[in-house]
Amino acid sequence: MDKKLKLHGFNNLTKSLSFNIYDVNYAKSPEHRNEYISYIDEQYNAERLTKILTDVTDIIGAHVLNIARQDYEPHGASVTMLIAEHAIEPKQDQIDETPGPLPDAIVAHLDKSHITVHTYPESHPDGGISTFRADIDVSTCGVISPLKALNYLIHSFESDIVTIDYRVRGFTRDVDGHKHYIDHEINSIQNYLSEDSQDAYQMLDVNIYQENTFHTKMLLKDFELDNYLFGSGVEEFSESEQERIGKRLQKEMLEIFYSKNMP
Repeated sequence: MDKKLKLHGFNNLTKSLSFNIYDVNYAKSPEHRNEYISYIDEQYNAERLTKILTDVTDIIGAHVLNIARQDYEPHGASVTMLIAEHAIEPKQDQIDETPGPLPDAIVAHLDKSHITVHTYPESHPDGGISTFRADIDVSTCGVISPLKALNYLIHSFESDIVTIDYRVRGFTRDVDGHKHYIDHEINSIQNYLSEDSQDAYQMLDVNIYQENTFHTKMLLKDFELDNYLFGSGVEEFSESEQERIGKRLQKEMLEIFYSKNMP
């Protein structure tokens, strides 16, 4: 598609990014499990989540109109932002650039757009596994894509499993009246991931090109047991216990990655 496409009126395409992250840990005792939930609540409270979403807004070139945020009892937090158009003067070499990983500046045309995040700390006494999930949705209208903020989000959470959905909806018209259902080239979300993220994660794509719908799952490649023991060190467990816990954690991550229970 011509990158210098001349449109009639406003770009009505809506680009939506759904970004789900999962963090998995082993908490040996009920006390450790409660401490893990408290740690997550503190680490990802509404105030910090607001800072992350504000940074995302800056990256995509918008500004915040309104913020609604809430910490919940017994745990969890939510933040919703309404964002609006904020034009930034781009560098000359970025004027015709399609969405990329980490831009310095972009041109934004945003209206009736929003960003939301919800967190879900979770723990179960069976097996000592504790998990944390955050769901982030970025929806924009105009010439830019929320994929601009993708790498920032991945680096902000440093998660074990990442599930990403990206969809372009609607259509816009050029000056000749022809409808265009997408305004940038994409065949995989992986194209927009930074090199370090591509190296760190095993990835799986499920894309529906005809519908401009793209889906990527990411699973962290490296597994070091000591990084997954909350409130304990690896030296506190026998070799057989380490093996059992390691298998339990990896099973949990694979089940989340493939969205199915395993024997």
